[in-house]
Amino acid sequence: MRTTQSMTVESGSSGGAGVRWRSLGVVVCVCLLGTACVTPAEFRKVTNRLTDLERAQGKGVMDDRGRLADLAARIEGLEQSIATLEGRLEVSDHRVTQALEEARAARSDAQLRPDGAGAAAGDPMGDDVAVSEEVRLYREAYASWREGRSDACVDQFTKFLQTYAASEYADDATYWLADCYFKQGNFSAAVLRFDDVARQYPSGNKAPDALYRQGEALLRMGHGKAAGNAFEKVLRDYPNSARATEAKRQLDLLKSG
Repeated sequence: MRTTQSMTVESGSSGGAGVRWRSLGVVVCVCLLGTACVTPAEFRKVTNRLTDLERAQGKGVMDDRGRLADLAARIEGLEQSIATLEGRLEVSDHRVTQALEEARAARSDAQLRPDGAGAAAGDPMGDDVAVSEEVRLYREAYASWREGRSDACVDQFTKFLQTYAASEYADDATYWLADCYFKQGNFSAAVLRFDDVARQYPSGNKAPDALYRQGEALLRMGHGKAAGNAFEKVLRDYPNSARATEAKRQLDLLKSG
């Protein structure tokens, strides 16, 4: 009789929570007390066994919680490390992109000087003997832009684009034409020409600048919402460009205003 009751207690040890153990223990103890052959020592033995099982179960739960907490801490540490590395990569990409854009701008400026100074040897832009009519017109228009003669700049770049619409310098010419309109205060014309650059030459080096300058022109015209759309497009389409930071600053100003 005792052996059967003891086995019943042991088999219940894998069954569940402490509350179930306590309930089972009470039932077993009552049954044992109701049996004439059970001694107080045996009753205490069963009670102590139940207590030990409850404590073991509680310790197992605490150990599991400790392991989970340690795992969560490690995951959080890894996430922070990943975020730090991503931030460093973003900064590096921005610096590389900015350096490339500055190098392109410096090369273009050197090549397009009217006297050809600074152009690379054998470059058609720097070889006065082999300069074509296309390059000559471009140089003249660019010189007007550099000297701030916006009226002449508009006329010359307009003529260049009408004559050489498929020129490899067409995107730059359109950009400088838009800038000449901007300097004249003709912001509506500037918006249209900057839009031409962004739409027709989206992969060109002037596209991010054109979108940003379009936003500036729209602001001058009092169209804050449209300007915000242009700045958002800079961030969306050219997030690594030098203009992205300035576009973000303009958007913050629009939201705060």
